[in-house]
Amino acid sequence: MFDLKEELKKLPENPGVYLMHNKDGKIIYVGKAKVLKNRVRQYFQNSANHTPKVKAMVANIAYFEYIITDSETEALALECNLIKKYRPKYNILLKDDKHYPYIKVTINEPYPRVMMTRRIKKDGAKYYGPYVCGIKNTLDLIQKLFKPPTCSRRFPEDIKKYRPCLNYHIRTCFAPCTGNVSRDEYRSVFFEICRFLDGEHKELIKDLTKQMADASAALEYEKAAALRDKISAVKAIGENQKVINTSHQNDSDVIAVAKDETAAFCEVFFIRAGKVIGHESYKIENSANSSEAEILTDFVKQFYRESEVIPPEINTQYEIEDKDAIAEWLGGRLNKKVRVTSPQRGEKAHMMHMVEKNARLSLDNYKAKVLKEREKNTVLESMQTLLGLPAIPARIEAYDISNTQGSNNVGGMAVFENGKPAKRKYRIFKIKSFEGADDYAAMSEVIYRRYRHAMEEEEKIAAGEMRPEDAKFLPYPDLMLLDGGKGHLSTITELMEMMDIDVPLFGMVKNDKHRTRALVGHNGEIEISAVSPIFKLITNIQDEVHDTAIGYHRKLRSKITSELDEIPGIGEKRRKSLLTKFTSVDKIKEASAEELAEVESMDKKSAQSVYDYFHKNKN
Repeated sequence: MFDLKEELKKLPENPGVYLMHNKDGKIIYVGKAKVLKNRVRQYFQNSANHTPKVKAMVANIAYFEYIITDSETEALALECNLIKKYRPKYNILLKDDKHYPYIKVTINEPYPRVMMTRRIKKDGAKYYGPYVCGIKNTLDLIQKLFKPPTCSRRFPEDIKKYRPCLNYHIRTCFAPCTGNVSRDEYRSVFFEICRFLDGEHKELIKDLTKQMADASAALEYEKAAALRDKISAVKAIGENQKVINTSHQNDSDVIAVAKDETAAFCEVFFIRAGKVIGHESYKIENSANSSEAEILTDFVKQFYRESEVIPPEINTQYEIEDKDAIAEWLGGRLNKKVRVTSPQRGEKAHMMHMVEKNARLSLDNYKAKVLKEREKNTVLESMQTLLGLPAIPARIEAYDISNTQGSNNVGGMAVFENGKPAKRKYRIFKIKSFEGADDYAAMSEVIYRRYRHAMEEEEKIAAGEMRPEDAKFLPYPDLMLLDGGKGHLSTITELMEMMDIDVPLFGMVKNDKHRTRALVGHNGEIEISAVSPIFKLITNIQDEVHDTAIGYHRKLRSKITSELDEIPGIGEKRRKSLLTKFTSVDKIKEASAEELAEVESMDKKSAQSVYDYFHKNKN
């Protein structure tokens, strides 16, 4: 048994990390302390001063353990690692753990390369970033401006070893493989790329302008024009970047928080060489009973725990706890001094206000999204009541058939999950059991095949031959909707009874203008107000499944059309006549020349042409 009073007496006066466990042994909180004895005892004394979060946590503590460290800085690092490992219930948690991409220039190599990477190594190369967004655009611009090689050839080994590739001929590479570019000329291009990424646009533009003047004086007008375009592009990049500090060009991150009773978001602006290069928002979990300063403190510790780039200055909206220990910890990783400040006035405070507004916007957008999801859940609950369903229709499947006068029969299946289309789960079926116009038979084949596949997947999962997440036809829907009326409903109901499938089934009835009008069940039509959310959802589902079926049908028809178009003497009119008569290309292939000649608009010559095409060229 854990004797709380005795264990509290044993606490050492050392820095370290403490772990709180519940009765099941699960870690529910991880904290660090400069003096373990003082910090841990606070949780079990004078509960009137505790926040609601601490009161709730203490009520669930069954026992604690601790780890002694040599310094507060070591305790800070260990705390971050343990929080990431155990994700305790009462710790503020950073939900998104992202590794942003960087641009790497291997200037340490004799023949450098430029590439994207997500890991920084101490290999002598130059790294630029992190790029929250736009890294592809930046790499594309580098390619357009400086034309570095993108092939897999190695230099100098492959110089003059192969013929230049297409990039050389379309002038998107300066082609060192030709042997016309010296090593110094090659490296100078990559030094220019580094200057461009460093933001030294003024000096780069100055050098490019001189090169353009020299080229023009030498009557090399094509080269001068290319340099002119490069100068314009570099100028545009410089103008589009927001300069936030012209007097101090330091790298820094600016962090603000926005919270309410429902959620919290931290916003980070990345500033490099005095310019904003990107920003990102992070949703914070377990933040309901925490202050903004507490959220920022835990965010900073977790955010920089694995970050490969730590700026020399971190500005936070509120003054954070343990800022000196955090600065020392991060400075030790950076091997440079790191400042953690909370600016209250001046240009930095103005920037902080802008970051705070972005954090508030992220929070508002999240709340709007949650509200929208709740509205959808309300719609599904209302649909459950209206249709008398045994459960909320979280997964709805809809089916439709498409053909042209009985030819190219196809079926479409659309899937809605939680009121939203799940397009990756849509399915299409080419009708195989018959040819001709019979929507009931076509719908029956589609439903039969859909549930046959589901049953086969269930058997494979039970036998350990398939993982549940790899199934394409599971789970079963909570509601099935057929594009059709009572006839479709009756036919498919009979089929599902034979297959022993128990899923609620309704038909989607359309009006004379082929628009959604009502649902039909076994007890007749169910009228739905045209302005109700349920009606809008059903209309959306019916439109989606119709587009799925007709889109596949058009794809097949265009494929067939293109095949008939290959036959000499067969134009649009004769093609339509053939498909109307025979309904499919397979039947056209089976017809004799005499049977083909009997088709309206066909003659003996065109009939023989069709016959010869499919028989003489059948291989």
